[in-house]
Amino acid sequence: MVISGLSLRYQVKLLAVYRTGPMSEPPLDPRKFLDPFLTTKGERRAWVSLKELETLWFNTGTLCNLTCRHCYIESSPKNDRLVYLTAAEVTEYLDESASSGLRTSLIGFTGGEPFMNPELAAMLEAVLSRGLRALVLTNAMKPMEKCKPALLKLRDEYGNRLTIRVSIDHYGRSVHELERGTRSWQPTINGLIWLSRNGFSVHVASRQLSGEPEKAIRQGFARLFAEIDVPIDADDPVMLTVFPEMDPNSDVPEITEACWGILGKSPESVMCATSRMVVKRKGAQRPAVIACTLLPYDPRFELGHTLREANRAVPLNHPHCARFCVLGGGACSRG
Repeated sequence: MVISGLSLRYQVKLLAVYRTGPMSEPPLDPRKFLDPFLTTKGERRAWVSLKELETLWFNTGTLCNLTCRHCYIESSPKNDRLVYLTAAEVTEYLDESASSGLRTSLIGFTGGEPFMNPELAAMLEAVLSRGLRALVLTNAMKPMEKCKPALLKLRDEYGNRLTIRVSIDHYGRSVHELERGTRSWQPTINGLIWLSRNGFSVHVASRQLSGEPEKAIRQGFARLFAEIDVPIDADDPVMLTVFPEMDPNSDVPEITEACWGILGKSPESVMCATSRMVVKRKGAQRPAVIACTLLPYDPRFELGHTLREANRAVPLNHPHCARFCVLGGGACSRG
């Protein structure tokens, strides 16, 4: 197989991921990330307090029109472990945020594919009509296509307070489709072009899936954006977010209290210092608030049913905490 746009070195690296799986890396020590207070070496584990609620995320449901090879949340046309949220449920949390000390300015919608939720337009109206900003993560394919009239109406009423972030796993079609499936590239590119031509605030999210340096990935996207005439600055870390890869089964150091000084970082730089996510589990009577967008299934990170209950410290007790947030510098919302 020849993957266009990649050097032979990175073709070999990428194909190894798909042929042998992530366990080709050193496996995670099963004793790690078990105790919320101590690491396997007996050192005090790092905890992060909620500084302020900059972003409140809603997972609209795990159903998706695609089945990606390395989806961290395992979204697919059949996965309904997280069921559709309703606009009424979203409104309850917006009301709580407005009446409490946990006010927020940015509301994020993720999935699954958010545009598959039939009440997404009503949710966006509820958010934007309050003067808040909204961010929707999407693959910009057929589910979004069906919502174009509603999107145009929201654009006319609220302008750039609504941002659509399109997921494109690589600047080259072959790598993107290796992850997302054949015939997934062009519909996404068409959706991105439509959003841009119609005056939406548009961002792109990509990944270091190919193993290339971030600089090379940004250069590749700069060429793509120029080719399709989409005015996105590939060097802007908000307009183009490049996420580190995540594999909970490969080895990564545990984060201790001492790591902040060693790494020159602050607990306030980690996502759980400024965000929470609302999910609704299949069979549950009501939604729950969890610590992080990356850990929807781990019960250790479920913090209660209300924002008030979720206003507490979180242990960095998962490989994603180390790999994505602390060491990778990743964040699901920026700007």
